[in-house]
Amino acid sequence: MRPRWAVLAVVVISALATSAHADLVDVPWQADSTAQGEWQIAPGKFAEWCTQLRQGEKVQWRFDADAPLNFNVHYHEGKEVRFPAKQDAASKSEGLLDVPSDQHYCWMWSNKSKAAVTARATLRKVP
Repeated sequence: MRPRWAVLAVVVISALATSAHADLVDVPWQADSTAQGEWQIAPGKFAEWCTQLRQGEKVQWRFDADAPLNFNVHYHEGKEVRFPAKQDAASKSEGLLDVPSDQHYCWMWSNKSKAAVTARATLRKVP
């Protein structure tokens, strides 16, 4: 039987993990190799768009938001987090991800403000 504090710790950690994620979504690739999304990001929350990509693929990305957000494109390599793109306080940006290795890649927007922010993004795989 588990001690009472261990059960409580699991409940608290689960609640924190659930409340930390505002919106984690798989990239909805269309037949034409594009994806579009729009999020309403609450204060202190984030939106994250993730997909599996292969080395050598290229993804053109752009976003705009109604107010500045912290933005990054990231992937995990072992215990390390790699950031092919990272910007703080950006209300729009664009770039090209030249995929360095087979990984699960995520585009992430964090709202550090005190008001909700709407963000829109487009991804397009390019030859």
